[in-house]
Amino acid sequence: MKALIIDDEVHNIDNLQILLSQYCPDVEIAGTATAIEKAVALVDACTPDIVFLDIQLGGSTGFDFLKLLPKKEFEVIFITAYDKYGLDAIKFAAIDYLLKPVAIADLIIAVNKAREKLKLKEKSKQLDFLLSHVRNSGQELPRIALPQLHEIRYVLVNEIVRCEADNSYTFFYLTNRERILVSRSIKEYTDLLRSSGFIRTHQSHLINSIHIKSWVKEDGGLLVLTNGDKIPVSKPNRDAVKSSLNRSLR
Repeated sequence: MKALIIDDEVHNIDNLQILLSQYCPDVEIAGTATAIEKAVALVDACTPDIVFLDIQLGGSTGFDFLKLLPKKEFEVIFITAYDKYGLDAIKFAAIDYLLKPVAIADLIIAVNKAREKLKLKEKSKQLDFLLSHVRNSGQELPRIALPQLHEIRYVLVNEIVRCEADNSYTFFYLTNRERILVSRSIKEYTDLLRSSGFIRTHQSHLINSIHIKSWVKEDGGLLVLTNGDKIPVSKPNRDAVKSSLNRSLR
């Protein structure tokens, strides 16, 4: 989980970083800030999962910082030296709040709560995604979910140029030149994307037929794609590829 620490006292930031590295090793500190302006810029740049937020920030407050953000897709753990601010923190939908000096047990509990809530949010997104396809059953699949280590990407199917196998992993090549690695086999995506016009040309290659530019009759057959890639067509797949291309051109 990526985290930001926002506190106007550097020694408090250092202490919290030490505690997190020792007792919450899955929390990666993506950035720290001592002032609201830098904190807002960090949120835009880092897209954190958790923000450890001091309530007192010089002449401002952590609440002032939150009010500046149009979207708050991270979990907040307030940190304060003043117990009277705890109720306000809860009203601002904090996962938890920690009193200074931060107790190790309280820190672990707060991080665990944040982790579980983030998991529930991701499950909710996946369910919404599933239901959207159920509602649109019979239509062309508009997007596909690509699970990565730290996030799930939702990609438009027609933006996928091709897929390439790498052992039990699959690389997705997109129209914007981005490459996404997914820890699932190409066979799984062959079965899933066949109805959306994807063609298996080779043991290692799955091609989106809308991005085929030409067939080159050399080296047994090559497909040239709209992004310039040249993809081999294996001999066992040649007839199936030709049939698929003929169907897609009708």
